[in-house]
Amino acid sequence: MAELKKGLGFFQLLALGVAGLIGSSWIYTNSKFFDKYGAGGMIFGMLLGGLLASCVALAYSELTTLFPRAGGEVVYSYVGLGRRASFTTGWLLIGAYLSSTAFYVTAFGYLLEKIWPNLGSVSLYSVNRESVDMTVLIIGVVLTLIIAAMNWFGVSLSGQIQTVLFVAMVVIGLALVVTALVTGSPSNFIPPYRADANALGDTLRFVVPGMTYMAGFGLVAALAEDADIPARKIGRITVLTVLTATLFYCLVLASSAWILPWQDVAKMHLGTIDAYTTAGFPILGWGAWIIAICGLLTSFLGLFMAISRIVVAMARARLLPEGLAAVDEKSGAPRRAILLTTVMTLLLGALGPGAMLWFLDTGGIYLGLVWIIVVITLSALPKKYPHLRSKYHAGWLPWVGAVGALVTVVMAIWPGTNTSLVWPGEYLVLLVWAVIGFILWRLAKPMGEDEALGSLLGSYADGLKENLGEVEQTPARS
Repeated sequence: MAELKKGLGFFQLLALGVAGLIGSSWIYTNSKFFDKYGAGGMIFGMLLGGLLASCVALAYSELTTLFPRAGGEVVYSYVGLGRRASFTTGWLLIGAYLSSTAFYVTAFGYLLEKIWPNLGSVSLYSVNRESVDMTVLIIGVVLTLIIAAMNWFGVSLSGQIQTVLFVAMVVIGLALVVTALVTGSPSNFIPPYRADANALGDTLRFVVPGMTYMAGFGLVAALAEDADIPARKIGRITVLTVLTATLFYCLVLASSAWILPWQDVAKMHLGTIDAYTTAGFPILGWGAWIIAICGLLTSFLGLFMAISRIVVAMARARLLPEGLAAVDEKSGAPRRAILLTTVMTLLLGALGPGAMLWFLDTGGIYLGLVWIIVVITLSALPKKYPHLRSKYHAGWLPWVGAVGALVTVVMAIWPGTNTSLVWPGEYLVLLVWAVIGFILWRLAKPMGEDEALGSLLGSYADGLKENLGEVEQTPARS
């Protein structure tokens, strides 16, 4: 089985991970969240959500150290729990990541409306009472094809572009934070909750969306085979990705509640963007808008890459058609998987922002379930392969994140909670995705477990039969 080209260094993989987590909507919708939960509710809830996600990331770190292979969770769950769990994990991941890439198809055009207010003026059709504009859709199609082209010519180009965008976001974010500290006031932030609010309740209510903001850190594991660094460092990057993204989110959000009274920001249309413009820093207002654009592009690129690698992993074990695992010899890119990812993204993206609300909400459930499966896998491995241990042990902390994920999933599925899915559309999306997955599962052609593990793990498959306590020291290129 052909291997993916190893073109990512330490900083590039970290940039892909962190920038893939930092999306776009948070920086201009924070005004709505400030209004609903208070600045403290959003910021402290985001912090708690990030810490819970980092607990799960500890499990990813240990598993990635043992098995730095394309597809991440698909590989781990096959090794620890078997074929059925691996297919379930992969299908959930595709659904989760695809919901985001499809959202970006039209989201980019709507962000551009800040520059060109009349950009969206030709409505083609409506889905869930939201119109799909022709110009916005064309822009989204072109952007998707550009993202696909970046992947088509190999991972090195994508990594370089992602690194540049990541650095741009960090520099602008630091400018926002420093300006707020110098010209703002702590009195704008304190008290961080409304006088009549339940501070603890508002904070805990934002933990659920706070965890979903961290949902894409698994792409580091999915891209592990593309990395030209030791496996143990890849594992560390997984945790570092979550902690860095959490810090970035909280600092930038806090800056918008420091530069002006957060109660005023809560009444604004574009959150941080309007806050800095109103405070007399229009250039930084545009800087916040650039973060939104960069966040969209980096998330799009990172999750697009992750989907294609998940498809490759599933195809290697014949959980999807085996031909999708093909890798181009010259570029080292999985071009058939890239084509499939492009088609799926465009088909769902064409449904427009109305349908995307359904997909994004259900995507959070998929990711919560995947987190739980990964933690269970980590616990199951020592029982199945007692000799297979890395020097790094996550301990009991991953279960804290798994419990948080379970609460998130239950609150979303259970009717009547603050985060319940919308009836009937979002429940229907869950059902349809499950039915499609069941059909694909029935159509898949099984292969022997030894053959599947050999295909998924490559040279790392030897560690399942030998006492390889030093697995994490094996270079990623081997």
